[in-house]
Amino acid sequence: MTNLPKNASSLAHTNLNDLKIRIDPKELLANTLEKIEGAYAYASIRAYRADFNAFIEFCEECNEDALPALPSSIANFIIKLSNNKRSSAGIRRAICGISTIHKLNRMDDPTKDPDVTIEMRRMHRKLGRSSSQAGSINIDTLDKLLSATDDSIRGLRDRALLLVAYDTLCRRSELVSLQVKDVKTTIKNGVESTSILLRKSKTDQDSMGKILRLSPRASLALMEWIKQLPEGQEKIMAGVNRAHSIGSAVGAGQINRIYKRIARAAGLDESVIKGISGHSMRVGAAQDLLSSGASMPIMMQRGRWSKSDTVMRYVEHI
Repeated sequence: MTNLPKNASSLAHTNLNDLKIRIDPKELLANTLEKIEGAYAYASIRAYRADFNAFIEFCEECNEDALPALPSSIANFIIKLSNNKRSSAGIRRAICGISTIHKLNRMDDPTKDPDVTIEMRRMHRKLGRSSSQAGSINIDTLDKLLSATDDSIRGLRDRALLLVAYDTLCRRSELVSLQVKDVKTTIKNGVESTSILLRKSKTDQDSMGKILRLSPRASLALMEWIKQLPEGQEKIMAGVNRAHSIGSAVGAGQINRIYKRIARAAGLDESVIKGISGHSMRVGAAQDLLSSGASMPIMMQRGRWSKSDTVMRYVEHI
């Protein structure tokens, strides 16, 4: 493929559809993702990278261009993903990523073409629109998990993680982002309370911040864990190795495994454990809020949801 001309920087505001040169899609994708780093959530960038690289490979197999892409290429890509048993939600995510990468490079959006729209309708009729819901960790299940923890370093960390996750309804990325310096304890009218500042969330990309209140039980567990953290530790949710030494911060991808490990120790049925994910605590806490009579505005405020239909998907299987 021919490389971009040396004066490519002067073409920053040029519609790339008008350029009569071949574009290296992998190089342009890498440059695009580098450009948006810090402006988009890490999970979004990771999804764009994975989905668009898969689309590039598909186009290479068909000897077609991925950037800019033909609507027919995208329609055929949808067919392939449908036949490969990818979920409808996963396919929608992939097509959204293709659209975004094109628009970020000032290219016409091929996903708006009628051929792509028709294929998406066909895909939805075939696969449906529903997405699998994470298994619920409600208050009853939470109590069972807590009973499986002990007073070891790992046990203290696990208790704090479980109770903070339930009280705050944190997404897993939010949970692992919580910082020690943002934990505040106040005493008012002789009553002690603890809160944590959530600096940024999925619905707060501008980092306005949100104060999350903890119950006395969660507060006690958190303080017991923080006492074990080494001086200078930044993140609250740190890892614990086999020697019971505190290591680096826990990654978002580890939350799921931690929940499942504790669930097995608690003796939960394997069919229940299979449905547990890093989102399960959020699902269970939302269902408990509904059961307690919480209104929709209160639930949306507690869970930091921007759409009521998202909340309803969480609680539809209560």
